[in-house]
Amino acid sequence: MSAAFKKAAKSGQRPHRERAQPAARRRLGLLEKKKDYRLRADDYHKKQNALRALQKKALDKNPDEFYFKMIRAELQDGVHIIKQPKDEVTPEQAKLMRTQDIKYVEMKRVAEAKKIERLKSELHLLDAEGKNPNKHVFFLDTKKEVQEFDIATHLDTLPELVGRVYNRPTIATLQKETLKGATEPAHLKKLAQQRKNQYDLLKQRIEREKAMFVVAQKIQTRKDLLDKTHKVKVKKETTNSPAIYKFKFQRKR
Repeated sequence: MSAAFKKAAKSGQRPHRERAQPAARRRLGLLEKKKDYRLRADDYHKKQNALRALQKKALDKNPDEFYFKMIRAELQDGVHIIKQPKDEVTPEQAKLMRTQDIKYVEMKRVAEAKKIERLKSELHLLDAEGKNPNKHVFFLDTKKEVQEFDIATHLDTLPELVGRVYNRPTIATLQKETLKGATEPAHLKKLAQQRKNQYDLLKQRIEREKAMFVVAQKIQTRKDLLDKTHKVKVKKETTNSPAIYKFKFQRKR
């Protein structure tokens, strides 16, 4: 026997028992408790009071009353939407903003160009993938010399170093000094991968610099269009070039 049941029995009151869930309605879940019913009732009355307050406000409203929000609102699909006011900008202010935009883009483009020059000076454009390989042409007098021609002997180096387009020492240099740089295949492969990554980065920076140059040209074109001069479009704008306009000549005083 629970404590609440014992307390109710001592006070002479009839103990409250929770209703048993019928077997036919067990699939609908547990019965709600008294506490849950009270919460739902309070929420219902709160919403009813809010609706009555809104109804009273609507009845008390003057239909001839004017307020400025009326001219900034419109009804779309039954929903009131506030119109956003357009920014009023004078032609002089628009030109100034375009000028600032051009200066910013040009500053970023110059910074990108400096990074490109720094990368080029570090890489020296050595055997870049996708780049046409350099050709070393040897001129011989007779066909016999062509048949007997040995490139290692002609370059005075070892046959193993013929394929290197950089750091290819001569035999005389190898007799005096040891071969500098990486010689193991694994190390050479790692260096080649690093060089390839650097060239990929250089390619991305070059493309970014070109894109910024096109953006600067397009901004300059839009700035020029703010003038009230008669103009005719000669060429449409593309992803790689701005639109071209022909302006009417005006004599400057």
